[in-house]
Amino acid sequence: MNDRACHYRDLQGIPEAWGTAVTVQAMVYGNMGETSCTGVAFTRDPSTGERRIYGEFLSNAQGEDVVAGIRTPQPLLTDDSGLVSLEQSRPETFKELVHVFNTLEQEFHDMQDIEFTVQKNKLYMLQTRNAKRTAAAQVVTSVDMCKEGLISKQEAVRRVAPDQIEALLHPQLDKRKAGKPLAKGLPASPGGASGAIVYTAKQAEAAAERGEKVLLVRIETSPEDLRGMTAAQGILTARGGMTSHAAVVTRQMGKPCVCGLGELQVDLATQTMTVGGKSFKAGEMITIDGSTGEVYPGSLPRIAAGQGEHFTTLMGWADEFRRLGVWTNADNGRDAKRARDLGAEGIGLVRTEHMFFEGERIHMMREVILAQSEALREAAIERLLPLQQEDFEGIFTAMDNLPVTVRLLDPPLHEFLPNTEKDIVAIAERLGIDVKQVHATIESLHEQNPMLGHRGCRLGITFPSLYMMQVRAIMEAAVACSARGIHPHPKIMIPLVSMAEELQMLKGKTLKILETYKSKFAPAVPVGTMIELPRACIMAHEIAKEAEFFSFGTNDLTQTCFGISRDDANTFLPDYKKQGLVKTDPFAVLDPDGVGGLIKIACEGGRRTRPDLSVGICGEHGGNPQSIMFVHKVPGVDYVSCSPLRVPVARMAAAHAALADLAKSMKSRL
Repeated sequence: MNDRACHYRDLQGIPEAWGTAVTVQAMVYGNMGETSCTGVAFTRDPSTGERRIYGEFLSNAQGEDVVAGIRTPQPLLTDDSGLVSLEQSRPETFKELVHVFNTLEQEFHDMQDIEFTVQKNKLYMLQTRNAKRTAAAQVVTSVDMCKEGLISKQEAVRRVAPDQIEALLHPQLDKRKAGKPLAKGLPASPGGASGAIVYTAKQAEAAAERGEKVLLVRIETSPEDLRGMTAAQGILTARGGMTSHAAVVTRQMGKPCVCGLGELQVDLATQTMTVGGKSFKAGEMITIDGSTGEVYPGSLPRIAAGQGEHFTTLMGWADEFRRLGVWTNADNGRDAKRARDLGAEGIGLVRTEHMFFEGERIHMMREVILAQSEALREAAIERLLPLQQEDFEGIFTAMDNLPVTVRLLDPPLHEFLPNTEKDIVAIAERLGIDVKQVHATIESLHEQNPMLGHRGCRLGITFPSLYMMQVRAIMEAAVACSARGIHPHPKIMIPLVSMAEELQMLKGKTLKILETYKSKFAPAVPVGTMIELPRACIMAHEIAKEAEFFSFGTNDLTQTCFGISRDDANTFLPDYKKQGLVKTDPFAVLDPDGVGGLIKIACEGGRRTRPDLSVGICGEHGGNPQSIMFVHKVPGVDYVSCSPLRVPVARMAAAHAALADLAKSMKSRL
């Protein structure tokens, strides 16, 4: 055959149904001696995005030989491998290849993945396609190509998906040698982590003090586990959904978490867990992937998170296009600062209950609940005030000159009480009261359905001194920060309101306290509410008479709208997905019809009563890209609020939503 010989199919063998169209393909060969070769190449580095040729070739070989592993390929570009490169051995071919690469990028406006053959010193291009690349490379190539004039800023932002931004914020697992996972639960908080198994928060704390890396394994977590969760590398639970305690807290901390692993059996008595047909004792190593929900035996290496100058540039461009504000949910100055560094424009939710579970504070809170007289209770509450003030000062300092929305105490009181006999005896001895009295109080506070019970504003109405202590702590912190040159902008949020009368009562008490601080702190302090019940959405026009802002708590709003427990939904939602009843977990992706419909009703009603009403979303959906796409379209919503490490994700998702609107608008005008 000659240099450009053709292979012809036996035309007699072509079925009549194929018709008469025939493709005749010219063939070239890279295995025609040392003047021939074949190779694969990327116009830029697919791992880093760096603008340099990346690829390999084999002399006297055909295309499949490059990837077959039979021979060691040589680099296209000269490097420190010691192998002779195409650049060295065939400089003219290399020069021509570079020219082709530049031409293809100019034509397709994207990084290319190319296959080529050299037959007797003549270069042939076999195929080209837009190249697959890492999230880091996608950011770098998008920014560089914009600066090179190949694409616009809009296109640079469009090319980087919010999920790719998330991948850059968390260490990921290197799974090349991972093998098959033991099981798969819910990907509750992204990132990968390995550690020795511990089964209690105290074990996690003790191990961390010894410098050990551990994973906390629980049936489900509670606020009492907070210190252990802080000490652990990640969390694995048998129960709980995407908005369970473990999921919400770990997302805020930026730690990996896998929840709702139904087949996980945890035996606290024997300190053993069983999953995937294998048993693991305390101290054995496991790995969790919070991005996929997978659990692996042993330890897997991690790929470090990575941002940089290109990341900062791209996020700045995204901010130019988005309409929605992006705030954060943070409960301390450390998380607030991290969120601000990642672009948060305010705090949409400070969960004050988390402040009461640290160190001695849990005992002080128990003292408030277990006090045997009103005088003792008031005295105990007063001892909490300076601690709360200290917390708020840290947050106001981190968020200098930005709004901070503080939610007053929300959970039922029983969550603060001990649940083991050992701890019950300890608190009784500490307070000098009879163990029976502690048991009696625990029994009196027991509720069949505490999430719909004595919590939120109901707690503020029955224990007003507790709420008003928090208001005073907020104002004392604002005054103290102002004296140091900090500019606090507190907003006070009253949770779980279903009737305007509830808000009216608590707002009245709050305003009386705010009035006493006017001579010390001049800025207005708005008082608003968290909308998390269907009745509140329907009655929003009445509630807005009292509320200066709305913040949608979409975790509970989803729960009460569907009548589904967010902690137990994983027992049946996977079957609902399999049978096509739901496309996504409504606790992970906002339901646009039911929950979204209630949000629209509330926005319309609230703005009708109070046109200047500020409206935000502070549930976990505030960091979910699909949910943000929906929220962007709801008239009246000003911002979303999410955990600190999801702030860049939300910024990018909000930009994508705005650009999608822009594209739709331009298309309609054509």
